[in-house]
Amino acid sequence: MGTGIPPFLLGPATPGEKVRTSTCDSGSTDARTVSERPGRAAQTSGGEGAFAVRDATANDLAGILAVEQASFTTPWSRAAFIELLIRERALVLVAESGGAIVGHGVAWWVMEEAEVANVAVAPDARGLGVGGALLDLLLTRARTAGARTAFLEVRTSNEAALRLYRSRGFEGVAVRRDYYTLPKEDAEVMRLDFPDEAHPQVPEAG
Repeated sequence: MGTGIPPFLLGPATPGEKVRTSTCDSGSTDARTVSERPGRAAQTSGGEGAFAVRDATANDLAGILAVEQASFTTPWSRAAFIELLIRERALVLVAESGGAIVGHGVAWWVMEEAEVANVAVAPDARGLGVGGALLDLLLTRARTAGARTAFLEVRTSNEAALRLYRSRGFEGVAVRRDYYTLPKEDAEVMRLDFPDEAHPQVPEAG
């Protein structure tokens, strides 16, 4: 995609028409236990490698860009993240450890479909469950916003990311040939259907 603003920011797009969902090696899938406060943050228990996941702000841009550039051969630009931070139906999360940004995640949604567009983890923070914690909160927030299905794309060679997504229930539904560049590679399109919420039966009046 290059370093410009993602195409979905320039006009209508649906999560079924994905524009960039390359996901970096997010590390081991047997992440440490993460407790969530829905809609706000997720935090690991204390100790070495502890981190918290929260909503990103403009003050996090330098850290986000550092992780982005260390994770992708075609990183998003500063302008792209600024647009995402103010977009109504988009969510940018960061993982923070010791005052430093060690990961970020991006999702957006249209109607009942969500797109996990970006999950990136700093090289020295991989294998600690950061990618899993970011993904979990992105999915929780998208579902809370009304999404019933989530999509993403991932390089077919990215085994760590594939294991992570499958562990959360994503299934491969298609392959896009030569979707990625630098290097050129196929993308696996994955889908997750959120389970239906249980709705209590309301007795009829009368």
